[in-house]
Amino acid sequence: MDLPVYVYVIIAVVGLVGLVAGFLLAHLSAEGKIRNANKIAAHIVEEAEKAGEAKKREALLEARDQLHADRTRQENEIREWRNELTNLEKKIVKREELLDAKLEQLEKRDQDLKNAQKSVADKERSLDQKNEQLDALLREQQSRLESIAGLTIDQAKDLLLKSLERDLKRDQALLIKRVQDETKELAAKRAREIITSAIQRTATEQVVEATVSVVPINSDDMKGRIIGREGRNIRAFEQITGINLIIDDTPEAVVLSGFDPVRREIARRTLGKLLQDGRIHPGRIEEIYEKTVREVEELMREAGEQTAFEVGLHDLHPDLVKYMGRLKFRTSYAQNVLAHSAEVAVLAAAIAADIGADVNVAKRAGFLHDIGKSIDFEVGGSHALIGADIARRYNESPLVVHAIAAHHEDEEMRTIEAVLVQAADAISAARPGARRESLETYVKRLEQLETLANAIEGVESSYAIQAGRELRIVVEPEEVDDAGAAKIAYDVSRKIEQEMEYPGQIKVTVVREVRSTDYAR
Repeated sequence: MDLPVYVYVIIAVVGLVGLVAGFLLAHLSAEGKIRNANKIAAHIVEEAEKAGEAKKREALLEARDQLHADRTRQENEIREWRNELTNLEKKIVKREELLDAKLEQLEKRDQDLKNAQKSVADKERSLDQKNEQLDALLREQQSRLESIAGLTIDQAKDLLLKSLERDLKRDQALLIKRVQDETKELAAKRAREIITSAIQRTATEQVVEATVSVVPINSDDMKGRIIGREGRNIRAFEQITGINLIIDDTPEAVVLSGFDPVRREIARRTLGKLLQDGRIHPGRIEEIYEKTVREVEELMREAGEQTAFEVGLHDLHPDLVKYMGRLKFRTSYAQNVLAHSAEVAVLAAAIAADIGADVNVAKRAGFLHDIGKSIDFEVGGSHALIGADIARRYNESPLVVHAIAAHHEDEEMRTIEAVLVQAADAISAARPGARRESLETYVKRLEQLETLANAIEGVESSYAIQAGRELRIVVEPEEVDDAGAAKIAYDVSRKIEQEMEYPGQIKVTVVREVRSTDYAR
């Protein structure tokens, strides 16, 4: 239904009025809120200003407290510094007082020293005067003594010096004797213990061998077969073996003679097989000889291995073992060299263990010390140096090589093991029954001993006794006193050590006998 226009106008006016009224109400409400907000803000500002003032007052109070505390601390520190300065000032004053006192003491000492120097100068002048007086008195006394004694000052000095020289020589001889006796006593005791212990552990058998080989035969008829027609068999045998075959009037025996012990052993075995076989002619001799050479070489190798095993050396080069095996048929003064080498190895190792030396070096060097004798028939030179070259060639240690080269002093000894090897070599060679010495060498050694002793001033006569183990010297009692006799014994012992070669040791005894003779008439 259509409403009238004025209704619409009224409605529009009413709506407009409502809108305006709402706007006004909203405006009034907003102004109220603003006023409230301003009031709150003013209150907050007022409260904040009040709180700021309070904080400011608190900060000022804290700053004043801190300032007061700092001022108090600084005042305390200043007070402590002042106290320290006061103490230092007191110490300085005290030190100045001490220095003044010391200065006074030094001045006093200086004055005392000047007084003492003056006193010493006065005394020196007095002493100079007294010395001049004494010199004058001495000259006067010397003149009187020279006139009384009939001797000048130089002559008196000579007499005094000679007297002093005699006294010094006597004192020297007495000192030498005393030191020597004490040293010998201690050394002999220790040496006896070491050597006795070493020998007890060794206890090897005595070996005596000859330089010729005797081959027994069943009958003298075999001698003719050995010689052969027109001597062809014996010539072939000697040519092949290099050994002389001696067939003489000795019943049921022939003799093989030669310097090379290996060749001699090969020849002995060859001849034994020929005699057993019965067929003796040049071809058979050569055949048996070649077989025997191989047999003996194997025997030497086995002997070297067995001896090295017995000694306790398991790492030797095979060629060294072979060289050592050749010594099975080598002798020195009738002593088997392989057995001697084993004995030296055991002795050297035992002594090295007792004194703290290198046992392995001593044992190896002792076992190999005579290895040069296995080829010294073929190579010229000292067997010690030859043996050292062999050992060096097969990479033995320098210590072992040196001990081998030095055991006969072809080199100067530089190690204790070298000395031990030389000592063990001498012990093995010098023990009873170990070696036989030729008569010519024995006589020459005795003559050399007596010649050395007779060359000493004051010796009347000398005698080598007990197979050269002791030298007895008789001195002139008028020329040599007891102390001089001890010195002669010492000098002769040193000369023997330096100029002679001998097994074992030689005892030197000096006899000084005084005899007084008178006649009753």
